[in-house]
Amino acid sequence: MIRTITTVCFLVFFIKTSFSQVGGESTYQFLNLISSPRQAALGGKVITNVDYDVTQGLYNPATINVEMDNQLALNYTSYLGGIGYGSAAYAYTIDRRTQTIHGGVTYINYGSFDGYDENGVSTGSFSGSETALSVGYATQIGYSDFYAGANLKLITSKLEQYSSFGVAVDLGLLYINNNLDFNAAVVVRNLGSQITTYAGLREPLPFEVDFGMSQTLQHVPLRWHMTFENLQEWPIGRPNPARATSDLEGNQTQEKVSFFNNAFRHLILGAELFPDKGFNIRLGYSFRRAEELRILEQRNFSGLSFGVGIKMNKMRFSYSHARYTSASNASFFGLQIDLQ
Repeated sequence: MIRTITTVCFLVFFIKTSFSQVGGESTYQFLNLISSPRQAALGGKVITNVDYDVTQGLYNPATINVEMDNQLALNYTSYLGGIGYGSAAYAYTIDRRTQTIHGGVTYINYGSFDGYDENGVSTGSFSGSETALSVGYATQIGYSDFYAGANLKLITSKLEQYSSFGVAVDLGLLYINNNLDFNAAVVVRNLGSQITTYAGLREPLPFEVDFGMSQTLQHVPLRWHMTFENLQEWPIGRPNPARATSDLEGNQTQEKVSFFNNAFRHLILGAELFPDKGFNIRLGYSFRRAEELRILEQRNFSGLSFGVGIKMNKMRFSYSHARYTSASNASFFGLQIDLQ
């Protein structure tokens, strides 16, 4: 166990020195958007759920398991600025019910825009959309408590008359301790490259490394989740120009992001009440989203998210609400159908 953790830490350090990327510095940013209402309610990034939730395989392929067999999930999000995006996932178990194949699609539509040339003359309206198709598989490593998985993703993007195509893989490693009902996982996402570029400039993909833990309490029907996101990037915090201070001579001093502030921006906390029942209550908090969207001298609860899940016969309905700013929030809707 110690040797495995040491190896993972070394790989994370090596990857960090090779690929340090955060939002706004790469293309295909939609690949790291929240994939389902359950994910959204638990803070946005949960990589350790190993159960019926077939959408979980989109974010960490190591969690693909036989409980996902013949499960179909459809999710839609009314996102910020009128943007709509959704995901779908399905899994099927083969080989005497021991091997499960997972498939999924993620789609985002940026809506319609008015185009103008350099002289301000209208060129008509245009739209933008992006899609990712994925195929995933997971397997147990020997007879150990470790599981490994991988997703292969084909990515297409069209923005006005420009289009691009790319290929990426996600790699996941999962540890399950059934005696403690404890899971831990590390996932490396979006390792890949553009095959065709928008206009001749090859851009990096939104590479990301996440580490997560979760456990169901013994005497309370609650499962806690702790995720450390974007471990490939340090420091992750950036000074906010709106928080700069000026002296009497007009000299500006930029905001200083402390070591502890940077550390907490990697942390996401979540909790799910009654995780194994037909009715679930979920709550999450993203420290990075809360800090980056914080408004001075105003309480707006940025970073907070909550949701519920209801099972009715062979269908599961999920709804989540994520708080961004006092003027911008997002609602997530999901339906999972048991086709068996």
